[in-house]
Amino acid sequence: MIASVAGTVTALHADGVVVRVGGVGLALQTTPGTRAHLRIGDEAVLATSLVVREDSLTLYGFADDEERVLFELLQTASGVGPRLAQAVLTVHTPDTVRRALLTEDLQALTLVPGIGRKGAQRMVLELKDKVVGTTPVAPVSAQPGWRDTLSQALVGLGFPSSQADEAVVRLAETHPTAADADVPDLLREGLAMLGRGR
Repeated sequence: MIASVAGTVTALHADGVVVRVGGVGLALQTTPGTRAHLRIGDEAVLATSLVVREDSLTLYGFADDEERVLFELLQTASGVGPRLAQAVLTVHTPDTVRRALLTEDLQALTLVPGIGRKGAQRMVLELKDKVVGTTPVAPVSAQPGWRDTLSQALVGLGFPSSQADEAVVRLAETHPTAADADVPDLLREGLAMLGRGR
């Protein structure tokens, strides 16, 4: 198994990067958040997970081992393949995913495109016990508020951080009493707002 790659970034694509290692260019699928920290010509070290199918070999790249471990853990749930596992890590940080599973926060899980309520319930049922001990989760009081969560979700869905932050500011003005529980509705409003602006 290829656990990590270290080399020069030679290309950035919509769904991943190419890293030259020992004269060979390796294509890695990554989240937008991981790609955002990479530049062509930079030296990069990425944790990796190789997904083997009958007709393909796909290498997924991550900012660190924590993301990789969670990516592989998510795929042990029924109906969760590598694409959906990557989508989870696109929308949420590893800590947020672990907390959602441990606290049975279905709203947070259904923020991920492709995960409905039944899928979220199945993930909680199958992964709640497995996620314990993977990495300590920070106390709830230390977690970012709904503004940071919403901004991260929009960036994870492909919007520039400047647009995401602007949308969050506008939503904060129109929803002064918003709370963490309102994030799903606010995300839908934010997507509609940014969609109109494009």
